[in-house]
Amino acid sequence: MSLARTLAPLIAGDVRDDPYTRHLYSSDASMYAIEPLAVAFPRHADDVQSLVVACGELGVPLLPRGAGTSLAGQTVGAAVIVDFSRHMNRILEIDGRTARVQPGVVQDQLNRAARKHGLMFGPDTSTSNRATIGGMIGNNSAGSHSVLYGSTIDHVEALRVVLADATTPDLTTDTRLNTAVAEVLRGVDLSGFPRFWRHSGGYRLDAAARDGLTKLIVGSEGTLAVVTEATVRLVDRPRAKAIAVGHFTSTAAAVAATADALSFGAASVELLDKAILDLSKQRVDYAGLGDILEGEPEALLFVEFFGDTPREVADRVDKLAATWKSGGHGYHTLRAVTGEQQAAVLKVRKAGLGLLMASSVGSRRPLAFVEDTAVPPERLLPYVEEFAQILDRHGLRAGFYGHCSVGCLHIRPFVDLRAPGEIGTMRAVAEEIAELAARHGGVNSSEHGDGLARSEFNRRLFGDQIYEAMRQVKRIFDPHDRLNPGKIVDAPPMTEHLRDPAQPEPRPLATTLTFAGGMHAAADRCMNVGVCRKDDTGVMCPSYMGTREEEHSTRGRANALVKALSSPDPRQAMGDERLHGILDLCLECKACQSECPLGVDMAAMKSEFLHQYQEIHGVPLRARVFGAIRTLNRLGSATAPVSNWLAGAVRGPLGLSRRRPLPRFHRDNLLRWYARRPASRGTREVILLADSFTTFSEPAIGRAAVELLERAGYRVRLESEGCCGRSSISKGLLDQARTMAEAMVTRLAASDAPIVGLEPSCLLTLKDEYAALLPGDPRVRQVAARARLVPELLSEAIDDGSLVLGDALRGRTILLHGHCHEKAVTGTAATRGLLSRIPGAEVTEIDAGCCGMAGSFGFEAEHYDLSMKIGGLRLFPAIAESSPDTLLAATGVSCRQQIAHGAGRAARHPVELVHRAAGMP
Repeated sequence: MSLARTLAPLIAGDVRDDPYTRHLYSSDASMYAIEPLAVAFPRHADDVQSLVVACGELGVPLLPRGAGTSLAGQTVGAAVIVDFSRHMNRILEIDGRTARVQPGVVQDQLNRAARKHGLMFGPDTSTSNRATIGGMIGNNSAGSHSVLYGSTIDHVEALRVVLADATTPDLTTDTRLNTAVAEVLRGVDLSGFPRFWRHSGGYRLDAAARDGLTKLIVGSEGTLAVVTEATVRLVDRPRAKAIAVGHFTSTAAAVAATADALSFGAASVELLDKAILDLSKQRVDYAGLGDILEGEPEALLFVEFFGDTPREVADRVDKLAATWKSGGHGYHTLRAVTGEQQAAVLKVRKAGLGLLMASSVGSRRPLAFVEDTAVPPERLLPYVEEFAQILDRHGLRAGFYGHCSVGCLHIRPFVDLRAPGEIGTMRAVAEEIAELAARHGGVNSSEHGDGLARSEFNRRLFGDQIYEAMRQVKRIFDPHDRLNPGKIVDAPPMTEHLRDPAQPEPRPLATTLTFAGGMHAAADRCMNVGVCRKDDTGVMCPSYMGTREEEHSTRGRANALVKALSSPDPRQAMGDERLHGILDLCLECKACQSECPLGVDMAAMKSEFLHQYQEIHGVPLRARVFGAIRTLNRLGSATAPVSNWLAGAVRGPLGLSRRRPLPRFHRDNLLRWYARRPASRGTREVILLADSFTTFSEPAIGRAAVELLERAGYRVRLESEGCCGRSSISKGLLDQARTMAEAMVTRLAASDAPIVGLEPSCLLTLKDEYAALLPGDPRVRQVAARARLVPELLSEAIDDGSLVLGDALRGRTILLHGHCHEKAVTGTAATRGLLSRIPGAEVTEIDAGCCGMAGSFGFEAEHYDLSMKIGGLRLFPAIAESSPDTLLAATGVSCRQQIAHGAGRAARHPVELVHRAAGMP
């Protein structure tokens, strides 16, 4: 009997041990991989206790895990992994200045709840939108404001735990544990313990001696006990914030300016070097940073101030800027005092790790093995200089970012662990840096923990006496070494269990879409950072937000594809039903293309997977029908209104939900309307992509666009001869899509006029997928360069006076929901900008993620419930909170359908609102 079948009946949650699940949980955000024995998803503390009992009886290890974003390999092991993030994620109580939470609660989730009380959780990691409180307790995480708030250990007041023997002692009163640990500590000279306050290495014997066993569990990485509930202290949320962004000509100059910032009571001082800044400029979602920087800084120093009033914090920014100027520190100081200004700079500051990882090439990646050292801030400058010398001596480059305020820089050298000799280089650098940190009075681990990367060095760093005391403590809590063995004490060498060297050389797989380096390399770009597990902002990943399942995150899918594409016969592996189930819920929103720091393009990989899968299993009827959407819609329009009366008959054969309203076809479609009107007389030609949806189902939008463009002086020509191939791509019909793309490119390349579109998914296919479908065709780049959304041209026309808007919408509020593809490929700035040009209108863009519709996805019976759940997470509530007279704008046809069905409100295309503002009937 499998381990999962043995354990599953014992708990209310579920247990899995299939090969794909085990592979998905074999890695975290570190450079390590160990396949677990099984993965359990407990629903409550009794489940956890039952798992510990059963694992003890079976003699198998157990490993607690949160988001799996650990950087040192803490959350991988040959054990039963207990994933707390899926079910045990409730905030149980906020009482006064404390919160009682389950370990799977995410940091930002807690802060949203605490905000209502004017409070927050002090430690604030850059992974706050997915890091769990349980994981923070395991690592003793800190964050950018640790100079004010310290580390997690300073905020944990009480813990409920399960020990390896399945008992649940009260850590403050249990006589056996307290007596045994006290006896160990009585014989230990703790003066050899690191004196620098910010450290998370080893067991915190110093804190245990001072404050009791609860503090000992913090930072123990699940090796001493399994936490099932935590009571944490909250701190006051600052009433006012301001940020000074110093521009420097070198990293050393930025570090040297830290002391001045600290002298004014900075809440944080964060460094980003040029390597990371350059990466941010290449990304759509960080494009705003380039607009606010002065010149080309080699490094930026972000200094944040907290206070009671905006005037107070702004004054401190001004004083720091003056001090820097008089002292010759830096050449410019940017002042970010408004919320909008701060959001732009904080977004980049928190993305340092992901941006650095995005510059990976193949298996040469910025690795976490010396990234968590810290030294007293006054020693940081000489430390960084010596650190750089060590890297230079070994021929390594690295990105520098981190917390200057507490002497912690997250320096990650680029290493290719599959290249000859580089494992040895990595180890040599790790040993030298550990000694360097100690020499400067610092620590080897300051907030990321030991895991597999640093545990090996603990005897050397702490000395034999303290290290043996740690081993004795481990035996007191876990005498049979069942809880996350091999971490902190008795660890293997740091060079064991490395992920990249253990991967087999992938066999080639011929693909229809083009992937740089092949499809395996495209999937293997994922470094498990876990941004796709966020649930409160952005779009990525809607199916994870709706299911909270690892396998339905971008990371889970990428890892599943890596497993399949690493098999001896990758083509046959593409036909695996389990793999199909993992990829099935991908909505192909493309958000991972821009929001994933590494740009993992899961939408493209799902399309290619479906193509490969269908070559083995055949193409389903539904896929064929939706892949021919233009033909379907044209026929529906030609036979309307009869087609609308009979449309329900297709629900059963196509597997469409009976709860979802079907689109209505219009007999007087865009093409018929266009054919009977006078020819355009404009002086400038523009080609309007007459997409399959606007043309036959929502022709009023197309008419509005044509009339506006003509009023702006354009001569509009409809491109209506064929489909762009968007629907075929989404259904994996890539040969068909390529034929459509070739025909479309041939027609469009015959002119040099601008190409505009109203449906983002169709227009942006020209800019995105065509390059992968038609590699090497020079016409594709030319067409892509000319392709623009209609709002871009209309905004230009308003600005140059050729299109004048009136006061029809003055005083109205407009809520904008952008299309996922628009957000991913070009951003929504052009659409938002167009609406903002309507005189007297107030425009707000909803941060509501994906609507959940995703073309045919929301129509399909098996996907309907998830589609509605995704819409209900943020979009529907945001609309419900708006007043009834608020105007809703949505650029995508699917979005408008979902809003009408799920929120009961009509959303208009932005072009329709501009048409109205222009006084056009």
